[in-house]
Amino acid sequence: MSANSAANSIPHPTVIKVDPFVPADKQKGLHNRWHPDIPPVASVKPGQTFKVECVGMSRVGGALGVQAYDRISDWTGGQIGNNDSSDDVKNVDLTKVHNLSGPIAVEGAEPGDCLVVDILDVTPFEKMPWGFTGVFELENGGGLFAREFQSRACKAIWDLNGVFASSRHIPGVRFAGVSHPGLIGTAPSHELLAKWNKREGELIAAHKDAVPPVAYPPEPIGTHVGQDLPKEVLERIRKEGARTIPGREHGGNCDIKNLSKGSRCYFPVFISGANLSVGDLHFSQGDVQMSFCGAIEMAGIITFTTSIIKGGIEKFGLKQPIFLPSPVDPMYSQKLVFEGLSVDINGDGKQYNMDAYVCVAVNRTVAYKQAALNAISYLQKLGYTREQAYLLLSAAPIESHVGAIVDSPNACVTLAVPTGIFENDILPRPEGLLKHNYGQCAIRSDGVL
Repeated sequence: MSANSAANSIPHPTVIKVDPFVPADKQKGLHNRWHPDIPPVASVKPGQTFKVECVGMSRVGGALGVQAYDRISDWTGGQIGNNDSSDDVKNVDLTKVHNLSGPIAVEGAEPGDCLVVDILDVTPFEKMPWGFTGVFELENGGGLFAREFQSRACKAIWDLNGVFASSRHIPGVRFAGVSHPGLIGTAPSHELLAKWNKREGELIAAHKDAVPPVAYPPEPIGTHVGQDLPKEVLERIRKEGARTIPGREHGGNCDIKNLSKGSRCYFPVFISGANLSVGDLHFSQGDVQMSFCGAIEMAGIITFTTSIIKGGIEKFGLKQPIFLPSPVDPMYSQKLVFEGLSVDINGDGKQYNMDAYVCVAVNRTVAYKQAALNAISYLQKLGYTREQAYLLLSAAPIESHVGAIVDSPNACVTLAVPTGIFENDILPRPEGLLKHNYGQCAIRSDGVL
């Protein structure tokens, strides 16, 4: 190699580093609340390519005093282990989620601008090639079918091998992941934060006995800022900081699988520097996170470059982020497509009017739910348990589309399952479906489902 080549071979800097074997709440440069008073821990220039590490594993005691590095410090902060029991999912503490790397200031960004973020790569840490998907308890997050299934904790551990994922808890499937950040966004202004807390507080008050909860209010317990700040600032963040569980106008936890490497995102800027934060990395996910923890959650490294469009909010009418999807997608050409109508065919048979995805607060995502339940029923005919099917349809690269939204009273939603992810033939045959024994995913130690 020539001297010039060596001199010009400059690696892209990592602006936030994490220790993959230390719990998230013990690390600097991580935070789990949205608040404008959280100062940036790093600064980048527009056009600069940089890497961000998102939390790795936590250390837990192993047999005979040996330390076992079997817990992934993803969005839960290291509460979920690589084992064959879902007791850790049952007991997860949602006050400690998500643990985001940042904030990162972009020089020159001002309120009213548009921050352009190019996602150049998303990879797991080499030293932790595994992730998990989980169904949470009815009373603690639940999932799309929390009430229908009376959700009890279960999970699947996935081994990540190059671009592929497979699981001992869901045998017979192997698929290429579409790795992406589940959570990415800019910091809110004080005014926007107050708006969030007001409207979500009103929703909670209107559904105060809802199980699972309809929203999650500010909560001092479990708050992690990851910086040494004045006591009064920390107290204000603990009291006012918005939980990172839902997505909002700034981006946040939107869990869009197509925000993968090669995507370009346009975020509104609300404070000086924009203060970009990222976390909740996913190795793979379907179009809808069906179970509450519905992606393959992983720790890893994300690579960015940014630019600024001055006055972008006004220029584009930017009420929420917009994005260009990744040009990289798994090539699964054949898909088995399940339809769902806005009739509770799998339940009490009630007719709904044009109910596709709307009004989650009162559990009316009827057409999508019917498509998903039809797919789960079909997978059970192949030998998968309901829990395995639920997890698989959350984690695999499933596509979902609104097929018809005009023909009253029935909206139509489709859910497409790639046939190529299965080792065995799953297509309908005149002789029927061949049923295999695929065991069961990881469930609670008391056996309750």
